[in-house]
Amino acid sequence: MLVYLAALSALIWAALLGFHGRFWQSGPILRPGREHKTLPPVSVVVPARDEAESIKICLSSLLTQDYAGQYRIVLTDDRSADGTGDLARSLPDPQGKLTVLNGRHRPDEAWSGKLWAVEQGVAHVRAECPEDEGYILLTDADIEHDPAHVSTLVEKAEREGLDMVSEMVELNCVSSAEKALVPPFVFFFALLYPFAKVANPKSRTAAAAGGTILIRRSALSRIGGIAALRGALIDDCTLAAHVKRSGGRIYLGHSCLARSIRPYPHPRDIWRMIARTAYVQLHYSPLFLVGTVLGMLLVWILPIFLALFGKGQARKLAALAWMASMASYMPTLRRFRMSPFWALLLPIVAIFYTAATVGSAVDHHRGRGVRWKNRAYTEATHAG
Repeated sequence: MLVYLAALSALIWAALLGFHGRFWQSGPILRPGREHKTLPPVSVVVPARDEAESIKICLSSLLTQDYAGQYRIVLTDDRSADGTGDLARSLPDPQGKLTVLNGRHRPDEAWSGKLWAVEQGVAHVRAECPEDEGYILLTDADIEHDPAHVSTLVEKAEREGLDMVSEMVELNCVSSAEKALVPPFVFFFALLYPFAKVANPKSRTAAAAGGTILIRRSALSRIGGIAALRGALIDDCTLAAHVKRSGGRIYLGHSCLARSIRPYPHPRDIWRMIARTAYVQLHYSPLFLVGTVLGMLLVWILPIFLALFGKGQARKLAALAWMASMASYMPTLRRFRMSPFWALLLPIVAIFYTAATVGSAVDHHRGRGVRWKNRAYTEATHAG
């Protein structure tokens, strides 16, 4: 029996490495290039709720972009209690690029708080400029952007005729918890959504990273606007799925021009980040949850256990699977400039992520739902 399980684990790893969109590669990275000849208008929409610690850094970086085309920023202060809106208005803005909106109450519980804030920002953009020209850049209030970031995103979209360009921003990786758990987060995300498959129009795989999403206004209108996503808690991937299903071309890569300001100093901070949407991703299905737990055991836990304590052929096959799992993680570790020895922790990290996923399900079935920014959501749509 153990031989068959070890063989199955090894076969799974062979299939993942050979036929799963090269997920293990470090992924594409956008770098500054020549500015495109056309300079379509860009409107940045930033939803913000209780972001006093980061809002000045975020908006200052957006106000100092080198983009030469028409450019504006709309921040929706989503009823913050920490003075986020006042801090935003206090920033120097000699060219009048920034508009700060006072967020209104959600019209009903069907809207997630973030997407209702985004909807108000997008509606303001459309009121000022009804024509569906140019792009909207959706970004979070805890992201710092290098001056060339917007122009680089636009150049990519214009050159390749893309409807959406999204990037995973650089994440903090300073504390022990971040070093152990943040690179695996990026790695597991690429395993779920191989970047090559996301970019392939023939593949159904669609994903985006909420920190940076540049979308054509015409593509957003085509899918029905932000209202089409209004209950989504995994709003970035839901948006990508809508755009791709509508026939749009999308791109997902890593950023070297934007970074997250938000720290995750303790494992519990990363636990909350995972548990917030893990069960949502599984469509609130106990059956999918059981399958996920069994899959994690088979792919990550069983190989090291049998490699260390098994015998004969089972031990050899398990060792191959274990080596394959660690080898697949090396490009991610190089991206974070970390020692290869961190790969030895992958089975422990897998247990942590599995436990957080189970915790997400337990919270849902106990009626706690998803808590984020002092709001609770018990039901939501997903990226389906």
